[in-house]
Amino acid sequence: MSAPRPPEPAAVPGPSLLARLRDRDHTREGVLGSLIVLALPSVLTGLFGGGLFQMVELRFLGDLGPDAVAAAGAANQILRQVIFLLTFGVTIATQMWISQRVGAGRVDDAEHAAGQSFLIGGALSLAAALAGGVFAEPLVAWVTGDPAVAALGVPYVRITFLTFFLFVASQIFAAVLIGAGDSTTPLFVTLVTTPVGIAAQWMLSFGIGGLPALGIAGIAWGAAAGGLSGLVISAWALLSGRCRVHLRARHLRPDAAGIRRLLAISWQPALHFVARSLIIMVFMWLAGRMGGKVQAAYTIGLRIEMLAVMVAFPLANACATLVGQNLGAGDVGRAWRSIFVSSALVCAILGPAALLLNAYRFELVGVFAADPEVVEMAAGYVFYSSLVLLFYGLYFVAFRTLQASGDMNTPMWISLAAALFVGVPLGVWLSRDPSLGATGMWIANACYALVNAVVMIGWMLMGRWARPVQP
Repeated sequence: MSAPRPPEPAAVPGPSLLARLRDRDHTREGVLGSLIVLALPSVLTGLFGGGLFQMVELRFLGDLGPDAVAAAGAANQILRQVIFLLTFGVTIATQMWISQRVGAGRVDDAEHAAGQSFLIGGALSLAAALAGGVFAEPLVAWVTGDPAVAALGVPYVRITFLTFFLFVASQIFAAVLIGAGDSTTPLFVTLVTTPVGIAAQWMLSFGIGGLPALGIAGIAWGAAAGGLSGLVISAWALLSGRCRVHLRARHLRPDAAGIRRLLAISWQPALHFVARSLIIMVFMWLAGRMGGKVQAAYTIGLRIEMLAVMVAFPLANACATLVGQNLGAGDVGRAWRSIFVSSALVCAILGPAALLLNAYRFELVGVFAADPEVVEMAAGYVFYSSLVLLFYGLYFVAFRTLQASGDMNTPMWISLAAALFVGVPLGVWLSRDPSLGATGMWIANACYALVNAVVMIGWMLMGRWARPVQP
C-alpha cells in the first residue's frame, strides 16, 4: 500500500497590480512602459486634482461675479506665485536627489532627503502664513487698483496664505514619491481629496446644507478642506511604510548639512520659476490697469492653458525621474531614450490638443464667462497660446531633463533671460499700443514662450548634461 501523498503547498499570491506599478524598476524595464506607468497617473492627478478642480472652482467664481474671478486670479497668479516658486524649487531638488539615489540603490539616503524636504516646506509655510496674515491688505492693494476687487481679495488672500502649508505638504509628498518611481499613490490621494474640496467649496461659497454663504472666502476654505484630507492620507501612507519611501522619525530630525545640500540645488529652479511668474505678475498688473474685465479674461485664459500644462508637465516629470534614476544607475543611453520617447508622446498629445483649443476656444471660454467682452479677450489669449503649445510641451521635457541631471543653473539663466529681455519688455510695449490693447500681451506671451523653448531645447540637445552620477 503506497504512502499518502503530501498535500500540495498553498499557492502564494503574486503582487497586486498596484504593487507592480508602484515598485517597477525604471532602470531595467521598458522605457515606454516606464513612462506610461509614471506619467499616466500623474496626468490623471493633474487633470483631476488640478484641471477639474480649477475648472469647477473657476465656475464657482464666475457665479460669484467678475470681481470674484479677478480677485482670485490676482491673488493666485501674483501673490501665491511668490511662495509657490520657493516650494517649486524644493520639490524639483527633492525629486532629482531622490531619483538619483534610488537609481543608485541608496534608498536610505533618499528617505533622509525626503524628511529634510518636509522640514524646509514647514519653514516656507510658516513664512507664507505670517505674510498673508499680517500683510493681506497692502499685498492686495499692490496687485489690483479696483476697490471692488480688492475688497474681495483681502479675505481670500488671508485664508489662502494661512492654509498654504496644506498645498506645500501635498507638493513635497508627490515629489518624494515620483522621484522614487511611484506616481500611483499620489493619484489615489487626489481621487479622494478633489471631491472633498469641490463639495466644500460649493457648500461654503453658496450656503448649501444650512452652512453660511461665505462667497469667495468659501472658495478658499473649501480648498483648504480638500488639502487637509490629503495631508491626513499622505502622512499615513508615508509614515506607515506603505509607499516606496518609508518616512521614519529619524528622517525628520533636522540635519543642517542635509538641508544645506537641498537648498543649494533649490534656489536655481526657484529662480527658474520666477521667469514665468514674472511674466504672469507683470501681465496681471498690466491687465489690472486696463480694468477688471481684462484681468478676468487673463485669469480664464491662464486656467484653460493650464489644462495642457497638466498633461505636458507630468510627462516631463516622468522623463525627469527616468533620466535621474538611469544616470544614478550609470546608463546614459537609456536616459537619452527616455527623452526621445517622452518628446514623441508630448507631440502626439499636444499637437491635436492645440488644434482643438484653437477651434473651440469661444465655446470653452464661454463656459466660464458670460460677459461678451471677457469672452472675446480670453478667447484671444487661448488662440495665441495654442500656436506655441507644442513648443511649450517640449520645453518642459528639456528643462526637466537638465534639472534631473543636476544642471540647475542653465534652465534658470535661459528662462530668466527670455523673460527679462523678451517677455516683459515686449508685453509692456505692445500693451501700450491702442490698436492692440490686451492682445499685445497675448502676442508677447507667445513670443516669450517660443524663444524660451527653442533655446532650452537646443541646449539640451548639445548633451553636456549626459554623464553618470558620481557616487
